[in-house]
Amino acid sequence: MIVGLPKEIKENENRVGLTPAGVIALRQAGHKVIAQKNAGVGSGFEDSEYHKAGAEIVDSIDAVYKRSEMIVKVKEPIEREYPLLRKGLVLFTYLHLAANKKLTSRLMESGVSAIGYETVETEEGYLPLLAPMSDVAGRMAVQIGCNCLEKHNGGRGVLLSGVPGVPPADVVIVGGGIVGISAARLAIGAGAQVTVLDICTTRLKYINDLLSNQVITIKSNPISIARSVQYADLLIGAVLITGAKAPKLVTREMVKTMKKGSVIVDVAIDQGGCVETSKVTSHNNPTFIYNGVVHYCVGNMPGSVPRTSTLALTNETLPYVLEIAQKGFSAAVNENAALRKGVNFHNGCCVCHGVADAFNLKCHENDIMY
Repeated sequence: MIVGLPKEIKENENRVGLTPAGVIALRQAGHKVIAQKNAGVGSGFEDSEYHKAGAEIVDSIDAVYKRSEMIVKVKEPIEREYPLLRKGLVLFTYLHLAANKKLTSRLMESGVSAIGYETVETEEGYLPLLAPMSDVAGRMAVQIGCNCLEKHNGGRGVLLSGVPGVPPADVVIVGGGIVGISAARLAIGAGAQVTVLDICTTRLKYINDLLSNQVITIKSNPISIARSVQYADLLIGAVLITGAKAPKLVTREMVKTMKKGSVIVDVAIDQGGCVETSKVTSHNNPTFIYNGVVHYCVGNMPGSVPRTSTLALTNETLPYVLEIAQKGFSAAVNENAALRKGVNFHNGCCVCHGVADAFNLKCHENDIMY
């Protein structure tokens, strides 16, 4: 199979879909890799490393898409890439379609076979390709929140850890998945008072045990969220429904009760955000203030630590890339149930329930033939 590696063109996205080590693995398995010039530079991988690994280096993104059978990247295609999508092409990347109607329509029109990293799911409900970036984003949420709480950034001027005689900051995390746990770990390590809300009591017990009772766990409902939001210095939105749009659990009215200079980091913004006042921001302009509350809503948070993120992501994606290259798309998704769940579109048909529900599309999950 011919595998294409384009350079990411989303603003300040410096991750890359394959490392030189991944190219070596594909070449050893008998496949060809076409890499766009400077595809890995943002993550610290030079063209010379890809060339040495056996990749063919081409100048343009158009050449990569045109000559490849499978495109491996990190972020969803943006409008510059829409004309390059075509029937018969396998697209393997993060998609986050439930909050992106324009891309959803384009994938349907193009007939491309699109597999979203975020919807690859094992029988146990684990999301192996979302997990590494969720871990990064959860840790970053606390790091970023600390910075936003500083007075010159619009925050309350609160130190997360406090000091002797002065209490620590209150960090409230809505959602106890990988993002939530990673954020809780870092916030506890920084000395903050941490509260985690989740709808699953079993999950809360697990978090309590995992973090040795260093965190307050609360069953999530509108009343408990409203109470917790009021005292939060840093609120982290960490809600996820696989493949679907994030529910707006923190309402506009709740945000209005927050302290002036408190901070919201909405990690769920890739799927539309779980805070009603959130709107997508960028690394160039990462924050805005609503009702005195600082909002950070960057959709590709791990893109600002590309070296770590690329290595962590490709550790998990490469086995799937190899499987698709070895078996072909149809055999790979038929034989691997987790990979099959990752398919969002195929031959113009939506096969992901979350995406179908978001845009009132018919879901062909049970009647399409791969």
